[in-house]
Amino acid sequence: MNRKDFLLKYVNKDKAGLEIGPSHNPIAPKSEGYNVEIIDHTDEDGLIKKYKNDASVDVLNIEKVDYVWEGQTYKDLTKKSQHYHWIIASHVIEHTTDFIRFINDCNDLLTDSGKLILAVPDYRFCFDQFRAITGLSKVIDAHSNKHTLHSIGTIAEFHLNVSSRGGKIAWKEHHSGKAELLYSHSEAMEIYESAKNSKEYLDAHAWCFTPSSFHLILHDLKTLGLTELSVADQYSPGGSEFFFVLSRETTSNSVDRVKLLLETQKEVANGVSPSFMRKTHIRFRRSITKRLKQLSVF
Repeated sequence: MNRKDFLLKYVNKDKAGLEIGPSHNPIAPKSEGYNVEIIDHTDEDGLIKKYKNDASVDVLNIEKVDYVWEGQTYKDLTKKSQHYHWIIASHVIEHTTDFIRFINDCNDLLTDSGKLILAVPDYRFCFDQFRAITGLSKVIDAHSNKHTLHSIGTIAEFHLNVSSRGGKIAWKEHHSGKAELLYSHSEAMEIYESAKNSKEYLDAHAWCFTPSSFHLILHDLKTLGLTELSVADQYSPGGSEFFFVLSRETTSNSVDRVKLLLETQKEVANGVSPSFMRKTHIRFRRSITKRLKQLSVF
């Protein structure tokens, strides 16, 4: 199964759907006959202007934007409630300032059997590789404090630590190559200082997940009564992204939290490249042997 097959698995072409933030790469384009509306951060002309000088982007894929989001709830923006049978958001949720509000905004728009379909970056295999995995506390605190901008801490961590590996900003598992930071220290500091006094949105990845950590947070948010949507399906093919489908129809709450916690630990450990682990192990073994000799153990 490829990514598009899974993302369209729950999509009925004829039933009303919504795609959030498709930019220049819609999953379910109007041009292919999907009964879909689009929310994005600017209109069609704005997107074309943004990408017209990017040789890697075909601006002909950019479609009419039905709703330009300016911070309001999706319900207020679209003037619709429980209307859409499916919502697709590919590589959107990690940019949100309030993870819980995003889930709940989507929930307000879905029919009783509607599906929220998410493509999410796996932080181990993309430019977030050196950042900290997101815990439940940060997600809840951002919602409790009604964040509409990324925190100064998020801006600092993101711009200091985002990086490439072997010249790529997203890669398959076991990809090797030199790790390089995408911003110099002075560039990151300049952005940080500017953000401290700004009331404008500055883009960043606020959240870093593995498949199991994402599943656990979704489960815990539902258990705590902070969301209504539950995991209906998931697909983790490996590499730089994974996929989840959420629905109100899902009634099962039989998630083994310990298993997900252990799986998360395993996934984080597996994110370190084998060559790096071998080199680290050899250096560690040599340093321990040297220290033991100094202590006359041998």
